[in-house]
Amino acid sequence: MTSNRSSHFRLALISMPWSIFNRPSIQLGCLKAFLEKEMRCQVDTFHPYLNIAEAVGIDAYRRISSNSWAGEALFSPLLFPPQQDKARELFSSVLSKKEQSHLHFDNLVDLIEKTCSDWINVIELNQYDLIGFSICFNQLLPSLYMAKQVKMIAEEVPIVFGGSSCTGRIGRSLLHHFPEIDYIVDGEGEKSLLSICRSLKESPQKPGRQENPAKSHESIIRTDEIVDINELPYPDYRPYFNEIAQIFSKVPIIPTLPLEFSRGCWWNKCSFCNLNLQWKKYRMKNAGRMVQETAHLVQQYKCINFTFTDNTLPLKETDDYFKIISRQQIDLNYFAEIRAIHQPERLKLYRRGGLSTVQVGIESLSNSLLQKMAKGTTVIDNIATMKLCAENGILVEGNLITEFPTTTNEEIEETLTNLEFVLPYHPLTPAAFFLGHESPIHKNYGKFGINAILVHYKTKKLFPQRYHKSLKHLVNSYRGDRTLQHRRWKPVYQKIAQWQSFHKMRKNKEKPALQYRDGGTFLIIRQEYPTGLPLQHRLKGLSRRIYIFCHTPKTMNDILINFKGLKEESLVTFITELCRKRLMFQENDRVLSLAVHHTT
Repeated sequence: MTSNRSSHFRLALISMPWSIFNRPSIQLGCLKAFLEKEMRCQVDTFHPYLNIAEAVGIDAYRRISSNSWAGEALFSPLLFPPQQDKARELFSSVLSKKEQSHLHFDNLVDLIEKTCSDWINVIELNQYDLIGFSICFNQLLPSLYMAKQVKMIAEEVPIVFGGSSCTGRIGRSLLHHFPEIDYIVDGEGEKSLLSICRSLKESPQKPGRQENPAKSHESIIRTDEIVDINELPYPDYRPYFNEIAQIFSKVPIIPTLPLEFSRGCWWNKCSFCNLNLQWKKYRMKNAGRMVQETAHLVQQYKCINFTFTDNTLPLKETDDYFKIISRQQIDLNYFAEIRAIHQPERLKLYRRGGLSTVQVGIESLSNSLLQKMAKGTTVIDNIATMKLCAENGILVEGNLITEFPTTTNEEIEETLTNLEFVLPYHPLTPAAFFLGHESPIHKNYGKFGINAILVHYKTKKLFPQRYHKSLKHLVNSYRGDRTLQHRRWKPVYQKIAQWQSFHKMRKNKEKPALQYRDGGTFLIIRQEYPTGLPLQHRLKGLSRRIYIFCHTPKTMNDILINFKGLKEESLVTFITELCRKRLMFQENDRVLSLAVHHTT
């Protein structure tokens, strides 16, 4: 096919399903802004996931995009037709019966194929000097399929893959197995993609690779990271807004904008985590830059809902940021991922600035499991965070990692007991442990009772057998105590289901399930249970003052010092009784009052 390329370098960047449809790709927005600043080029960004969302319907797209396996399964038979039966089986297994009744696999596959075909036939692919795919969670098979279709139309245009799902050995194995891919960006994208673009502009080459790319480093691009990310231009989301206005012209959709405060994770020690493979160093923007970026995005796109893309927010700069934001007369709303925070003033500040929903890295309600996970927190830290978020009107979305390798019966019992103390707060979601590629556990699997690393059984349903041994994936399975752990954790699953049911059935969800109102010299605690009428407890005088003092975790010594003349024996009796009633929580010598202060 004859190329229509001009002397002006042109790059197309594509983000495939199953990105959240009402959110532009921050990867594409950042890369477009950076490349057009650094070199004379035109970067066109495309979001075909919008076309898919329109075709299958917004509700169906939301259901599918919330389940990474379901989304990948729909593209598996398009790339590997013989996998259709296995992919259909996987699709059904990861969805609820209600979801299955609304989502028909074969119909969806046909509809997606037609939508992709319609989209690709509209784009003049041969005008580009390079076409790139940004690949994060649940975008791998969609991107591989679209890359194959692109090559059928524009065979001379090189294709580059990049993103968190293409790092290290994963990227090298993709390059080895899929001839459609000519380059892999391993790590941070800006400088590496700039290097490829400049190289192609200076010496245009046909992309055909004669040698085994797995043995060549020329197609794996990894450059130095940007030292100061404050110097990056603001992400350019204009193409996304043009697309969504055209595709959903009759639907009033106001997007949520991604906002990047930092790259990497300042903790970066969790034993199960592999979310930071693409970063070498942790870097963050300062509060002033973030305030300016937020103001720009608000005015440019007329949006006031934001989601931080950070693995965890940088605390000091976030404090300064929300101090400034909270003084502005704008009703901003944020989602963020955070580590456990049990400083009430900090959470009050964040809520005042617009933080309404957080995903807290709770992961466990067993101290020994938290140590195995290298979380750097304890159970009382987690419970205090859940309580203080509830008190400040911040919704907590968190996971409880289940079936963690080497979990003991004692750790299960500790978890079951502590689940009783968090009953009043928003329920966590059970998330079965998976072995993340290049996570600390993956690198030291023998220490966790793992005998061998295996291809995940769900991955086997997506890819033909010839890929199983050498194609690397972010999610792995293992041989060890999996069967034992699955059986051992069943009581925890049951208790979490009861917890979720309790909150679903509560009549007045506006009021905390465990709350107190202060009468000055006494306080009254109202405590809801799954069965029966709410209980009422009255604490007077010294009991009231101790309870309020333990609003955040306090040591026994802290209490004794603060309340002169209080005998340790009396304090132990008081705390033991309130823990028995699930009104307080004790961890070694640290104590926390559980009721949320509620004034109405």
